Amino acid sequence: MRISYNCVNRLKLSALLLIIVSFSGYGQEEYKDPKNKALKETYPGGPSYDVQNYTQIKSHKNPKNIILMIGDGMGLAHVYSAMTANRGHLFLENFKNIGFSKTYSSDDYITDSAAGATALSAGIKTYNGAIGVDPDKKPVIGIRELAERKGLKTGLVSTSAITHATPACFIAHTDSRGNYEEIAAQFMTTNIDVFIGGGVNNFEKRKDGRNLTTELKAKGYQVLYKMSEIQKVKSGKLAGLTAESHNPTMPERGEMLVPATETAINILSQSKKGFFLMVEGSEIDFLAHENITPGVVLETLDFDRAIGAALKFAASNRETLIIVTADHETGGMSINGGDYKSGMVSSKYTSGEHTGIAVPIYAFGPGAEEFTGFMENTDIAKKMMKLLRLIP
Repeated sequence: MRISYNCVNRLKLSALLLIIVSFSGYGQEEYKDPKNKALKETYPGGPSYDVQNYTQIKSHKNPKNIILMIGDGMGLAHVYSAMTANRGHLFLENFKNIGFSKTYSSDDYITDSAAGATALSAGIKTYNGAIGVDPDKKPVIGIRELAERKGLKTGLVSTSAITHATPACFIAHTDSRGNYEEIAAQFMTTNIDVFIGGGVNNFEKRKDGRNLTTELKAKGYQVLYKMSEIQKVKSGKLAGLTAESHNPTMPERGEMLVPATETAINILSQSKKGFFLMVEGSEIDFLAHENITPGVVLETLDFDRAIGAALKFAASNRETLIIVTADHETGGMSINGGDYKSGMVSSKYTSGEHTGIAVPIYAFGPGAEEFTGFMENTDIAKKMMKLLRLIP
């Protein structure tokens, strides 16, 4: 994937970083200035990258591997804003099997990430804030656990803290998404092969005095903190902890999600029995909460390039199903202007929170035909489990 930069694009990228940093905290009043609001809602155009075309091979076989990619808060408008910014093309265009997910939780028409990710992991509707537990707060078995029991390798990648709501639902069981230290401790009870994301403090600066990274090393994990070191790992157990809490948003974060995705795939694909990997583009949601269109665009573009990395593997491997979806939509985003030639896109928002609209599902590879039409978010987990033969 080649990213083309020139002097103008570098200046635009620097300006975008200043815009995003200016609006990086909730409760600020700058957006009330009409001039600042215009900056906040418009992506002026910037660097673009080439998009390769991959052909999906028809297969009647079940997938050996599944890569679930979750764009947190990513609705259709978020996707199309990124497509406009990248001069009309995304790696997502390779996905010909497309459906929609109904995202409501057990206690609210509008889900949060915890209930949404529990549905995607375990195939059950639960209350907002629940991490891998049902409405009665009883643990429910998720796809990562089932995969490990069958001898598959497993992994998690996230641009947020690895203990944040979405990745947490694939590793832990607790009644509240705010129990970050408890979630980190539950990594120690699993056999997960690779996890890469932020959240160092939940492992090392804990109220109970435990240093979980020391315990991870004792269990045979390579514990690394820099992407330059993480992406050199070719085998074995890997714990990549890339930030004290969440990683910075784009463009400040730089190259993290793409090499993290590639590293996880390289390690997990050595399994003879197959693997399950969840990759989250977490911070699409963060910027959508603040209605910052430049940030939404840059985060979605970064996520799409990670999708491209997964596609490159799946197209050559031919035994891998990729599913791309969201836990919910954030911001009630709409597009009211754009230009394919410059990459400019302008948006409006109806909310600073999550919304109840259905979100898209994209699938590529063996079993992709199962993910078309409208379905419950819980169906995604159930279909993945059946395709990997983890349940009858």
